[in-house]
Amino acid sequence: MSVTPSDVKATLSFSDNSPSIDFPIYKGTIGPDVVDIRALYNKTGKFTYDPGFMSTASCNSSITYIDGDKGELLYRGYPIEQLAVKCDFLETCYLLLNGELPNATQRTDFTSLVTNHTMVHEQMGSFFQGFRRDAHPMAVLVGTVGALSAFYHDSLDITDSHHRDVSAIRLIAKLPTLVAMTHKYTLGQPFVYPRNDLSYTANFMRMMFAVPAEEYKVNDVMVRALDRIFILHADHEQNASTSTVRLSGSSGANPFACIAAGIACLWGPAHGGANEAALNMLYGIQKQGGVEKIGEFIKDVKEKDSGVKLMGFGHRVYKNYDPRAKLMRETCHEVLNELCLHDDPLFKLAMAQEKISLEDDYFVKRKLYPNVDFYSGIVQRALGIPVSLFTGIFSLARTVGWIAQWNEMISDPEQKIGRPRQLFIGAQRRDVPSIDQRK
Repeated sequence: MSVTPSDVKATLSFSDNSPSIDFPIYKGTIGPDVVDIRALYNKTGKFTYDPGFMSTASCNSSITYIDGDKGELLYRGYPIEQLAVKCDFLETCYLLLNGELPNATQRTDFTSLVTNHTMVHEQMGSFFQGFRRDAHPMAVLVGTVGALSAFYHDSLDITDSHHRDVSAIRLIAKLPTLVAMTHKYTLGQPFVYPRNDLSYTANFMRMMFAVPAEEYKVNDVMVRALDRIFILHADHEQNASTSTVRLSGSSGANPFACIAAGIACLWGPAHGGANEAALNMLYGIQKQGGVEKIGEFIKDVKEKDSGVKLMGFGHRVYKNYDPRAKLMRETCHEVLNELCLHDDPLFKLAMAQEKISLEDDYFVKRKLYPNVDFYSGIVQRALGIPVSLFTGIFSLARTVGWIAQWNEMISDPEQKIGRPRQLFIGAQRRDVPSIDQRK
């Protein structure tokens, strides 16, 4: 949607006596004001320089808001703390897609719509045969999600709002099936078809863990734990993968290709791979001696030149406690209690590290609190999800956020193809020398 500038303007002045330039300022409903510099190049012949986009808003959005200093995360205005307790994942999906929480009828209809689209085309199974059994799950997901566009030509007109809605439902419904198929393929087990009588998350767990030899029993505590992981990861404002989806979509690419691009970006260890890195860190400490070595590890972390990194603590945006981590911590302990895993060496190690980080002045002063990746990695490991699939679970959850952001971008009258500028520091124009003159 378009935004209206405030009465206050920003003035840019130069020390070389060039004339000053005024720029409009926009005010959001909450959060910092934004200086509109779109006319900067035309008026001055200069660009701004902002590596990592630390001070640059690439769009306006009404979906998700983060206040890192307060430790606040809102989906469509609703605090994540309330959504994670009072809603399930599909209600959260409806909210992100439509702007409001569903009433009872809307909830039933939306759940039914998603449930009836969870199957994938039978030929999709052939795609998996082209991958090695030990292929990383994210490599498989990038390929298979992108391949969905080959099966759904009937909903690829991005200018048609109905087509966009259909694609959104298909992506949300089919990601659990593809993630579960990826897991089963890696194990060499047969694929498990979805069942329409189960909830979204219970159905996913059955597709992940059921085998033909015995009946699968749904554990409500485990289902709720995974459902909460989905809710907490559903969207997170203009992060790297969401920005990738938006940038891909700005070219007019179909939604399946855009989500595949988001999955590829999420694969990076600095983004979606953080929970995998956090658990691998714990495995490393465990190999060195476990809880008895935690003090030595923490000492190395404090040494700048040691090269030892603390994974799963602190956050790029949150300068206070990650609100998702508080919720995930509760879920973590519920799962450990349900499965009687508190005596498991790895979980004892994790809890010891958590205790130190919450009490040690070094961590407290730097606000290096455990983040959502730390706890979600522990929970997923307890549920039996392999470490290599953690980021695949993240992709499943984040798909609804990506598609909501993509749809918002397509509907924005100010939308243009993304084209960042650069500060060029390479060679100036020069002539190509003959081969005998080259050094």
